[in-house]
Amino acid sequence: MLNTLSGRFLILTTIFVMLAEILIFVPSIARFREQYLQDRLERAQIASLALLADDMLETELEAELLQNAGVFNVVLRRDEVRQLMLASPIPDPIAKTFDLRDASAMVLIRDAMMRLLETNDDIIRVIGEPVRDAGLLIEITIEAAPLRAAMLDYGLRILVLSAVISVFTAILLFAAVRMLLVRPIKGVVGYMQRYAAAPEDARGIIKPSATVIELREAEDALQKLQMELTHALKQRERLAQLGGAVAKVSHDLRNILTSAQLFTDRIEMSEDPLVRRLAPKLVNSITRAVSLCEGTLAFGRAEEPAPALIEVPLCQIMEDVVDSEQLAAGDDPVQILSEVPAGLEVRADPEQLYRVVMNLVRNARQAIAATGKEGHVLIRAGEQPTSWWIEVCDTGPGLPPKTQENLFTPFQGSNRKGGSGLGLAIAAELIKGHGGEVRLKRTGADGTAFEVSLPKGDQIVDTQKNS
Repeated sequence: MLNTLSGRFLILTTIFVMLAEILIFVPSIARFREQYLQDRLERAQIASLALLADDMLETELEAELLQNAGVFNVVLRRDEVRQLMLASPIPDPIAKTFDLRDASAMVLIRDAMMRLLETNDDIIRVIGEPVRDAGLLIEITIEAAPLRAAMLDYGLRILVLSAVISVFTAILLFAAVRMLLVRPIKGVVGYMQRYAAAPEDARGIIKPSATVIELREAEDALQKLQMELTHALKQRERLAQLGGAVAKVSHDLRNILTSAQLFTDRIEMSEDPLVRRLAPKLVNSITRAVSLCEGTLAFGRAEEPAPALIEVPLCQIMEDVVDSEQLAAGDDPVQILSEVPAGLEVRADPEQLYRVVMNLVRNARQAIAATGKEGHVLIRAGEQPTSWWIEVCDTGPGLPPKTQENLFTPFQGSNRKGGSGLGLAIAAELIKGHGGEVRLKRTGADGTAFEVSLPKGDQIVDTQKNS
């Protein structure tokens, strides 16, 4: 009970209300003391009226009047004349005098607290103003013990009433908190537990219904999180299924390409000059396809193979990319150009680097072809003191903002209808294995440019070990 939100709210409410009542108690007890003394002054004034009516009062009647007023004597000043109106023997000397005519609130509070703390049965003098302008002042002498007893009784009743009010208020707030806060919070927790047990079940997604603004914001945030997580889980499941299907297809495709690779050995023996010129390119293409299938199978089992770094002439790899993509372009009005320096060598895995640039060039070529306009794709390269760079730029229509947000995310980074969005994801992963990166350099209505950076250092990052 005490560990619950509503239980702690109940205790805190009771404590805070009691503190508020204590703060009210001090001026209240001071006000009670003032009223008590004023009441004694009024009673004494009424008793003195009898003497004004009849100058000769019997001793017994005077004593009865003083007893009823609760005072020892009464002094009334009228017309600048101080006159002892009623009197009786005073058991002890007067200890203190209190003037109520000009007493401030702080003085009244101080005197009240001191009276509560003092236990002596003192005799005190009280000075006040007569009611209804019956004189200049009235002065009485009384015992302090009955005053202190009345103040203690009043204070006790105030404390008991404060405790009752505190408990009653706390109970009402306890019920309100449970209804307005605790119950909706438990509902949110219930949705979270249900969703955690079966995240694929859409019934576990919360339906915001709270009327409290803060709780409604929490429910909206939870709903958004659950929907995004459900989408991510479904995406992951689809990727797992696709990975299994690709692995199966790659297995059979590898066998078919292996057979085709055997046939190319005989094609190379042909005497036809055209066949002899194209046969090496065909052999290279089939070899790369077999290598890609084997890599896909390896990825389906565990991970992308680490790059085998060697010094390779970049110009030769780029020429292979240009020849392959220009052949694939067919009748498309797109030119594939390379301006890579002939003597530039880089330290990289040639097969993986070929796949990276091929994916970038193919994406650019398809983007231009989709517009139906003429254009070109240009490959440039160079080196810096610490790295090599390869730039693939085109004259295509540019990338929309939504595509830019998910460029390197599989199945989300495609700008072409029917595209899978795998090309850039594969390129980024392969270059990351080299310790480099692929980044979007610029994009707009005049075209797009991607830059591949390869470090010259020996430190190579294994993407699978870091992931």
